[in-house]
Amino acid sequence: MANTERAVELGAQTISVDWRKVLFLLLGVVLFLVVYFCPMWPDAVDPQGKHFLLTKEGKGAIAIFLLAAIWWVFEVVPIGVTSLTIGLLQALFLIRSPKEAFNDFMDPSVLFIFGSIVIGTVFTKTGLTRRVAYKMLSVVGEKTSMIYLGCFVLTAALTHIMAHTAVAATMFPLLMAIYSLYTDEKEPTRFGKGLFIGMAYVAGAGSIITLLGAARGAVAIGFFKDIANTEISFFELSYFMFPIGWGMTILLWVFFMLFCKPEKAVIPGLKERAKRMYKGLGSWSTKEILAAVIVIGTILVISMKQFVPALSQLDKTGIILAATVLFFIVNILDINDLEEIPWNIILLFAGAMSIGFCLWETGAAEWMAVNWLTLFQDAPAIFFVLGMAFLVMVMTNFIMNVAAISIALPVALVIAPYLGIGGEVILFSSLVVAGMPFLLLVGAAPNAIAYNSRQFTTGEFFMYGIPASIILMVVVYVAVQFIWPLMGMEIFLPGS
Repeated sequence: MANTERAVELGAQTISVDWRKVLFLLLGVVLFLVVYFCPMWPDAVDPQGKHFLLTKEGKGAIAIFLLAAIWWVFEVVPIGVTSLTIGLLQALFLIRSPKEAFNDFMDPSVLFIFGSIVIGTVFTKTGLTRRVAYKMLSVVGEKTSMIYLGCFVLTAALTHIMAHTAVAATMFPLLMAIYSLYTDEKEPTRFGKGLFIGMAYVAGAGSIITLLGAARGAVAIGFFKDIANTEISFFELSYFMFPIGWGMTILLWVFFMLFCKPEKAVIPGLKERAKRMYKGLGSWSTKEILAAVIVIGTILVISMKQFVPALSQLDKTGIILAATVLFFIVNILDINDLEEIPWNIILLFAGAMSIGFCLWETGAAEWMAVNWLTLFQDAPAIFFVLGMAFLVMVMTNFIMNVAAISIALPVALVIAPYLGIGGEVILFSSLVVAGMPFLLLVGAAPNAIAYNSRQFTTGEFFMYGIPASIILMVVVYVAVQFIWPLMGMEIFLPGS
């Protein structure tokens, strides 16, 4: 029995109580009640003297935010149940109407995650996963360090042409197949933790490089154009983000080799075994070919939306759900597969969307952003940029990265000219950190997908995320001070 558990005798029955969970469950409830019922807090004031009022509903949103963060990190109840609590509290305490609170649970982004997970299920069921896994292992060899690197490079490369959520859903069954060749033990291993957490982190790192990796890039660029009247092209974004995204990919490989060093340096005979197993799969089946055609077609249509005007009006969620329906029409999937979808993970993201919109619509997120950024208005320029990046990095672990950028960017762009800072460095710094939420599962879909491996707890994910986030902030500093100026980015305004 774990140290945190005690046996409680109740008649003829014995009930096991996990006092650690009880403690953090109550801590979340107490924090919620204290913040919700405490007196109103002062307005936030930006450098132009504009006041940002924190309403009772906004304070309630912060209260829910604190409860959810504690329950998610310490997993006092299943993570999907915490998400349901988010909607429940909004409705019961009149923070938002029930319709608004629970509509977010079926937001298009949530359905996109569902469609991405279905693609991963298809890869597993048809055997495509095993084909890719065995072929990759026959190339990278038997060293676990090279298996790490091969998986991370493949993940990062795929995010250049498809959404990182879809990449994670595609890579997940591939990693499960690879891991099954590492050990038959059911207990988590260091290699398992590094493989799955690393995939989630690297999916974020790769997704910052092109506009195809995630929606946040296109939204932020459009937002920046409206505020700064400056156009950022697809290739300009990739030019400045390429060294940062791939630099982080390599650093994360080193990070997991240090913090999650595999128990085995090599898996003897793996390369030859993978070749034999690949050969044993035989020729491609009809279902494998059909699945590959549908998946590749879906990826191409979503990717070409950026370049083909005729496709620009198509919604990416609609496209991926069309693929989901096709899988059932052609009998690749059946009702049993639908029932095996990890709804706990989908509910997790539904709750994240709900609390994100709640913080946004009540003005609580803007109030927090103004209070934080004004602390740096008299600081040296580099401290302001890092302070802004830190804010976006923390916020994007709790709310949608697009919302985090939309909240922080306007305030930062107002303050930046006073400090002689160029607008582009604000935009690119925020995009870097918004793509890599390393602390909480709700920060990005790849995090939640990786959690389904059962190789780590939410607490472990958080603890690995602290040093990884520190590395990310150091990379932002190096980019702002050295890399981007050498590449021609205007960091400081003329005359500053």
